[in-house]
Amino acid sequence: MQEYKRIDIAADGIVPLAQDMKSRGVTLVMIHGYVDKEGKNVISYDYAVGSAIESYTVTGESVLPSIGDIYDQAAMWPERELNELMPVEFTGLDTSQRLFRPEDLLDDRGQILVQTMDELKK
Repeated sequence: MQEYKRIDIAADGIVPLAQDMKSRGVTLVMIHGYVDKEGKNVISYDYAVGSAIESYTVTGESVLPSIGDIYDQAAMWPERELNELMPVEFTGLDTSQRLFRPEDLLDDRGQILVQTMDELKK
């Protein structure tokens, strides 16, 4: 069974952590996030450290530094996805093109309409 550890960090710890992990050859597994019941952003950076997943979590921030220059596409894609789906910005991240939402969609950040294929056929 894989061990899971959650560690709370501040926004200014994200880049030094990523640099340290990369220098040790640690894999960035995923960056994911959600908005909690209090309306705060919760962003987690998951690293495969030995047999454990260490999840470094930042809560309540709307602007975070990008680690795309450290972990390349492994970080840039999830950062771009979170930028489109949540009210969070990643400084230094190129968001000039959207991944999912059409360019002409009004900026109602964090709101995405999901429809079933049956609904789309009507």
